[in-house]
Amino acid sequence: MDIQIEQSIQQTLTHTISPDLIEAVFSNPRRQDDIFKCKIRPVMIKHNLQFQTEEWKGKQVFHQNLDKEEAISYLCRVLTTQFRQAQISTLTEDITILISKKGKVTIKSKKRSGKTPSVSLNHNRSKKYLLEEGCPVPFLVDLGVMTPNGSVIRSRYDKYRQINRFLEFVEDVLPRLDKNKELTILDFGCGKSYLTFALYYYLKQLKGYSIRIIGLDLKEDVINHCNSLAQSYGYDTLHFLQGDIADYTGVDQVDMVVTLHACDTATDYALAKAVNWNAKVILSVPCCQHELNQKIQNDILKPALKYGIIKERMSALFTDALRAEHLEACGYRTQLLEFIDMEHTPKNILIRAVYQGTPAENKEALSALEDFLNADLTLKKLLHS
Repeated sequence: MDIQIEQSIQQTLTHTISPDLIEAVFSNPRRQDDIFKCKIRPVMIKHNLQFQTEEWKGKQVFHQNLDKEEAISYLCRVLTTQFRQAQISTLTEDITILISKKGKVTIKSKKRSGKTPSVSLNHNRSKKYLLEEGCPVPFLVDLGVMTPNGSVIRSRYDKYRQINRFLEFVEDVLPRLDKNKELTILDFGCGKSYLTFALYYYLKQLKGYSIRIIGLDLKEDVINHCNSLAQSYGYDTLHFLQGDIADYTGVDQVDMVVTLHACDTATDYALAKAVNWNAKVILSVPCCQHELNQKIQNDILKPALKYGIIKERMSALFTDALRAEHLEACGYRTQLLEFIDMEHTPKNILIRAVYQGTPAENKEALSALEDFLNADLTLKKLLHS
């Protein structure tokens, strides 16, 4: 690119990369396999003004914080080598930079009129949650997550984030659920039922679905307490029952199965029942995957498996991978997703399976992996007995 053109771009960026910057967006990438969008905004970090960049590549977003000179140099580079368009908004003007395929540069500036917008210099901008802070939710108040005015109790913020993260996973699969009929949802091992109540509140009261939810747990006192809460909120199609996952036969057809932290093979019984019911959606966060840990054996992996913590973690990861593959073989499109941050709990993998009807052609590869690991797990026996 012509040196004079580069200088004009650099002069424009030098002028706009300041505390008055609202946001700059770089788009129209030159190559489809490269970063397809980039944003930059000012942030205050430890009382120092910096500029935070966001790069979108594929399904990932990458961040970095730069000082002014670094930001100008970075943006000059991406604009002259990777993008053909920039839209820059400041407190006083809007600037558009266009670069044609032949290298012609057009820079347009328009003064702002009317009310001056505010600029947030917070490093971490507030995330918008599905259950918004400041809007009291009765069950979150009674369960000690919110105050009566809707403020999240600081010591329970992780639980608040976990609940909203779970609902985001549910929101993604709403197109698979028929809104024109009553949906049956089973929550195996519901425990104190934070997420069960959240699911009911979100689907029925916020989204308007006709639903029936059944929570199942072994602890009688927990079940009695949850039923009492459900009645007090008027949740007339939310019921809790005492019982074991493996023995439950109370329904013939289910639309969604939820199993969160069901211990060891209890997860397998829940997944197998979901498959046999032809459940449209399965959401499972497994826990305490001991079965493979007791069976895993492989001469090649032996040097690694002699370390207990490595063996335990490998067994847990391979268990969930095998579960996902068995669901794929049963016609489900399956994902393994991070549920919450590892810093809060190592039990952070969520299996999300959506029924597609076409089984994956993975039986030979799956069988070979099971032989390699010496894995003869409960889910395989339940699904193929």
